[in-house]
Amino acid sequence: MNDEQHHYLNSFIEYMQVEKNYSEYTIQYYRQDLEDFFLFMSEQGISALTTVEYSDGRLYLTELYQHQYSRASVARKISSLRSFYKFLMREKFVNENPFALLSQPKQHVQLPKFFYEEELEQLFQACDGEEFLSIRNRALLEILYATGIRVSECVNIQLQHIDFDFETIVVKGKGKKERIVLFGHFASDALWKYIHQARTGLMENASSHSYLFVNFRGEPLTDRGVRYILNKLIQKAALTGKMHPHMLRHTFATHLLNNGADLRTVQELLGHESLSSTQVYTHVTKEHLRKTYMSYHPRA
Repeated sequence: MNDEQHHYLNSFIEYMQVEKNYSEYTIQYYRQDLEDFFLFMSEQGISALTTVEYSDGRLYLTELYQHQYSRASVARKISSLRSFYKFLMREKFVNENPFALLSQPKQHVQLPKFFYEEELEQLFQACDGEEFLSIRNRALLEILYATGIRVSECVNIQLQHIDFDFETIVVKGKGKKERIVLFGHFASDALWKYIHQARTGLMENASSHSYLFVNFRGEPLTDRGVRYILNKLIQKAALTGKMHPHMLRHTFATHLLNNGADLRTVQELLGHESLSSTQVYTHVTKEHLRKTYMSYHPRA
C-alpha cells in the first residue's frame, strides 16, 4: 500500500466511523475489501487512485470470479469500492467513479428461516423451571420473539431502558440509532419475574451494573452467550438443526405479516431503513401460503 492509498483509506475509515456511525465489524469488511483492491492495483502496475478506470474495474471483477468468490462476496467488494470512490469524489480527489456503472452479480435471494408456532411453543416449554437460569432463558426468549430486536441490541439493553407501564424498550440499533420497541403481557410477566427474582440472585456476588441480561456469574450476557443459550434450548426441545438468533427476528416479522400487519409497520418495528429489506418477508409468507395450499386443497 503506497502513501496515497494509506492516507485516503484512513480518511475513508474515519468518515465511516464519525459520519456514518458504522460498526467496527462493518468497517473491518470495508478495510479488507479496499486493501485487496490495492494489492490488485500493485499487481497490475496501477500506481495512483486517480488513474483507475472502468476497464480496470471489469478486470478486477473477472479476477474475483477466477478466485471463486461467492456472488455475495463479489457484490460486497464492488459495493465497497463504489462507496470509496464516491467518497473520493466528495473530497474532490477524483472526477469520476470507475465503479459507478460496474454491474454487480445478481444475488440468489435466500428466504429467511423462521419457526412455526408449534416449534416456538416447544422452545418456551424448554425454559420451564424455577431455577434462575431457566427464568432468565424464558425472559430472553420472550423478549427476542416479542420485539424482533437484534441480539446485539438485546445484550445492550439497560434496566433504565424498560418501561413496564407502556410496555416499551428503548434500543440502540445500527448506526447507534435509537428506536422504541413494544412487548406484550407474556414478555412483560417473564421480564418482571426475571428482574425481581433471577437477576437479583445471579447478581448476588457480581459487581453492580445495569445491563438487563446476565450470565451465571452476574456479568453482562454477550452475543456468543445468547447463541449458546438458544442452541441449548433447541437441543432440549428436540428440534433439529442449529438455531441462529436471527431466526427469532425472522419469526417475529413473518408471524406479524401472516396475521395481517402492514409492511410499513413491520419495517419500523424491525428498524429497517429501507422497505426493500423488509419485503423479503413477504416472499416468506407467500411461500408459507403456497405450501399450505398445496398440502390441503383437494385439487392442488
